[in-house]
Amino acid sequence: MNIIWNKISGQFHLYNERISYIIGVAPGGELTNLYYGKRIHDRDDFSYVLFRMGMPNVVVDADTESYSMELNRQEYPSFGTTDFGTQAYEIETVNGSRISSFAYKSHKIYSGKGSLNGLPALYADDSEAMTLEIVLEDEIAKVSVTLFYTIFDRFPVIARHTRFTNCGDSKVRLIKALSCCLDLPDQDYEMVQFTGAWARERMPQTRRLCNGITSVESKRGVSSANFNPFIIIKRPNTDDFAGEAIGFSLVYSGNFIATAEGGTHGRMRILMGINPDRFTWILNGEETFETPEAVMAITDKGLNDLSQTYHRLYNNNLVRGKWKNQPRPILNNNWEATFMDFTEEKILRIAKKAKEAGIELFVLDDGWFGERNDDFAGLGDWIENPKKLPQGMAGLASKITAMGMKFGFWIEPEMVNPNSNLYRRHPDWVLVAPGRKASLGRHQLVLDFSREEVVDHIYNMLHKVIYGAPISYIKWDMNRSLTEVFSNELTSEEQGMVYHKYVMGVYDLYSRLTEAFPDILFESCSSGGNRFDAGMLYWAPQAWCSDNTDAIDRIRIQYGSSYGYPIASIGSHVSAVPNQQTGRSTSIATRANVAYFGTFGYELDLNELSEKEFEEVKEQIRFMKKYRELIQFGDFYRLRSPFETDQAAWMAVSEDKKRAVVGFYCLRANVNTLPGFLKLRGLNENTLYKMEDGEFYGDELMNMGITLSRFYKKGFTISEDFSSFVTVLEAKE
Repeated sequence: MNIIWNKISGQFHLYNERISYIIGVAPGGELTNLYYGKRIHDRDDFSYVLFRMGMPNVVVDADTESYSMELNRQEYPSFGTTDFGTQAYEIETVNGSRISSFAYKSHKIYSGKGSLNGLPALYADDSEAMTLEIVLEDEIAKVSVTLFYTIFDRFPVIARHTRFTNCGDSKVRLIKALSCCLDLPDQDYEMVQFTGAWARERMPQTRRLCNGITSVESKRGVSSANFNPFIIIKRPNTDDFAGEAIGFSLVYSGNFIATAEGGTHGRMRILMGINPDRFTWILNGEETFETPEAVMAITDKGLNDLSQTYHRLYNNNLVRGKWKNQPRPILNNNWEATFMDFTEEKILRIAKKAKEAGIELFVLDDGWFGERNDDFAGLGDWIENPKKLPQGMAGLASKITAMGMKFGFWIEPEMVNPNSNLYRRHPDWVLVAPGRKASLGRHQLVLDFSREEVVDHIYNMLHKVIYGAPISYIKWDMNRSLTEVFSNELTSEEQGMVYHKYVMGVYDLYSRLTEAFPDILFESCSSGGNRFDAGMLYWAPQAWCSDNTDAIDRIRIQYGSSYGYPIASIGSHVSAVPNQQTGRSTSIATRANVAYFGTFGYELDLNELSEKEFEEVKEQIRFMKKYRELIQFGDFYRLRSPFETDQAAWMAVSEDKKRAVVGFYCLRANVNTLPGFLKLRGLNENTLYKMEDGEFYGDELMNMGITLSRFYKKGFTISEDFSSFVTVLEAKE
């Protein structure tokens, strides 16, 4: 790992054992990208890759009359100064001009990585990473921009973000401020996006790139279930285990955009950052604005290698605190068992059975506060309802912990019902334009988290509930998109700042709660997977990845989530059947076999199971306790895609390759077909592994595969809908 600065050529070379990233200073002082890819040898000058030529209808630099930004790859391009592609930023000065040109001024190189002001970001000590800061300046606009690049020792990753500073006395307006731009020399790529909606989140979808713009975005105020702030740019022949690909992951939880633009001269430009639609940021003299961090990862070994990079990186350099790399507690949540219709007696009855099964954490969901008996009332009134909790949260938590379990509860702090004491006292605290009607989602309005006093009020109420009780877990929900986005506190010219200020308010509340209660495990939840992003992982190391708990649908949701997010971050539970979202019935074995590959827990009343099913549950919990560290933090391999076949398979392998857990799932029966074979991955080819029905060398298992017919004797048949198995491999000593 190193960053080299060549003074003569004016070039920077960032490299580690796997990758090189090379930046040059172009004739006009702007930065140009010279190379990004597999590690190459350093040399004094890479400028031979620049194009200095005249072409029809191409505008050139006035001083050289041979260099054009349009024909060369830019690092952080503007619009209108010989580059006509999509720009990475846009600034408006007091005279109305939006023309800007940043030229190199200075740089510094140092070990480690700094933090971002109020924003989540990767972190690293001096031995893990090196950082390059390049300062560019527009002397006429009196604005500087600092480009940050961090390269990691262990990972083929470049982390990037940008800081704007108004160096003058006059106010300027940021109209657009993206986190990164990457210009690629050709267009032979496909883009993989992760699309969907509530209950069908993060479905991979591949599109061929060409001339023109391909883009995904969110304008919902959250990163959204519709489009995830993570994309992959890959070669057409790249699959999970071979080929080139680049991942772009935005560490941000609000409106975003990711764009791939093919230019008519063969270049491909990738941009990612805060969505510029409805965005404006006012910078007065000496004020700064910092963009979220974008994490670029590259591979020439296929998409599974890219996924493992993000899994390891986020587990080790994004997740923080007590729960970093710690196995997640097995929990029982009461939501699908009781909804809001419960008493303390009913909750304790469910908890007692959970303890008998071996559950480690009991979670009280929605309905414990205010006049909250349905969706129509109570949100915002974070005071225990004495009819449901006679001794408050502390009383119930103490009774649960006395059973030998941890205790946690549900909140939705960003929302308020019109039928609540908070709204009646502070109707101006919601997002709505004067004189306009406010839309409702789940019968609730959005609190204006761009205002400090609103965040302060919610923090104080929650702190009072948490402080006096033995709380180990909090589920943070958020059940609607932002509409009527207007803050009554900001001026007319500041309204373009509300979306980002809102997200910063959410981050501020997370930061204050996690600092006050560092041992609590936070789980983010936004209508299930509506805010499943890297930004949330900084404070909440796991997320309820979908409200859809149907095992068969969850195979696809969890499979898609695995492309960019660690298995330990995926909230996955066994729920009751018929499933409340799909009406589908699956065996409790299949429900568990899917849920194992995540955080694992139960979303039901275990008292309602048969004696046989309850014994199965106890065995499932014993299994998960034994293998959860391997499953959640081992090397994850996707083996068979549910988006391409009627089957799915995946596996997790320990770092030392001595143990593995394999999951296989039949989504739909096929008639008159041979069972076939399943080839495994990630094993040591010379190791002899013990399985339930024999011993096999790693090379056999990876090249010949396991025959699926061997599981017939267990009652599994390839011709049975929704059947599944999980099997364990142990290295023979």
